[in-house]
Amino acid sequence: MRTQQVRDNFLKLILDNKGIIIKICNSYCANKNYREDLAQEIIFNLWKSGDHYDPNQRFSTWMYRVALNVAISFYRKEKTLVPSVSLTGEHHEVEDETADEAAENITLLQKFIFELNELDRALMILFLEEKSYAEMADIVGISETNVGTKISRIKKKIKQNFADLNK
Repeated sequence: MRTQQVRDNFLKLILDNKGIIIKICNSYCANKNYREDLAQEIIFNLWKSGDHYDPNQRFSTWMYRVALNVAISFYRKEKTLVPSVSLTGEHHEVEDETADEAAENITLLQKFIFELNELDRALMILFLEEKSYAEMADIVGISETNVGTKISRIKKKIKQNFADLNK
């Protein structure tokens, strides 16, 4: 049985890194109830697998790995989910045309990311988080070279999606 100190430390780590959970939930679930269910599932799995955390690794790297695996499994169970609007968990009011166009482009980018397969989507989330290829490789369990190749192909595919819209 875990002590109160262990639970308090776990809760602090979760709160300090809650942005990871929010981004992943927003990227895999459009529906608020599904996002809440996924967040609970991620936290439960983090707690359950806490004994497997290697303190020599960064907590956020391990947390990404667990959260993405849970989200991918959750997504496969809930194929009825539709694209989300926010990767950050924040919603901003936009006032001018330039901001409206930027917001539209962000929404399109999120739509294109949502249409990717689970691994590619996870890589793009990490890429947008400005994680290094080494960190991405460690989180998703593929080689650094494979990360670079996949990121390049994903970026090319997304650019093509935008180009197809402007035809």
